[in-house]
Amino acid sequence: MSQPPFEYRTVDMTDEEFAEEQAVYGRLTDALRRLNEVALRTTVDYDAVEEATAAVKALTAKLETEMIPGNFGVVVTNNSRVRGYGNTVVGLRNAIAPPLTIVQDRVKGGASSEFFLNALYEGPPGKVHGGVLALVLDQIFGEAAAAGGTPGMTGTLTLRYRKPTALGACSASAWVDSSAGIKTIVKGELRDAEGEVTVEAEGLFILPRWAREQLAESGETPPQYE
Repeated sequence: MSQPPFEYRTVDMTDEEFAEEQAVYGRLTDALRRLNEVALRTTVDYDAVEEATAAVKALTAKLETEMIPGNFGVVVTNNSRVRGYGNTVVGLRNAIAPPLTIVQDRVKGGASSEFFLNALYEGPPGKVHGGVLALVLDQIFGEAAAAGGTPGMTGTLTLRYRKPTALGACSASAWVDSSAGIKTIVKGELRDAEGEVTVEAEGLFILPRWAREQLAESGETPPQYE
């Protein structure tokens, strides 16, 4: 019988072990990200491609000798270090992630990030795929809601694409517009390298039932549905 996928769990790990893990796996993932981009853009001859393919397969066979049974989930150390390595936007061990480093503003209730989207994220020629922009904003908006004190899952996310976003350096910011009970409204925007707003967005984030139940079990008063 296969094991169930991982969701949320706690592990016994010191801060030193956590730092070493991040350094080692971070280097691996950075190398894989570069490999992904190079594989897209390379123009070496076919013999070199076949040789590289064999090398990649050999490395894959080496790494897959020991693996977790499914997705990574979210793992928290006993010192409250969050290991969300599988996240497709910010996951340290996810080579698909750009990745983003998101800064939360817990005073004003917001979040922001500066990041670089290379050729792997192309939609129209030279431009970022609109779905990638939605993916990025969804993550930043969620962290803004959490910074505002009411974390939640995305209920709706509405985007207005004002102009195409060129591949390269980008930035995004989001802020809590309003909050009532378990619902939080977040607004924000994404800018290109020239600082022009290319996407405006608004999202509704809802604190899920399981989180409300955990708050109640811990003795805290969960927000009421409104």
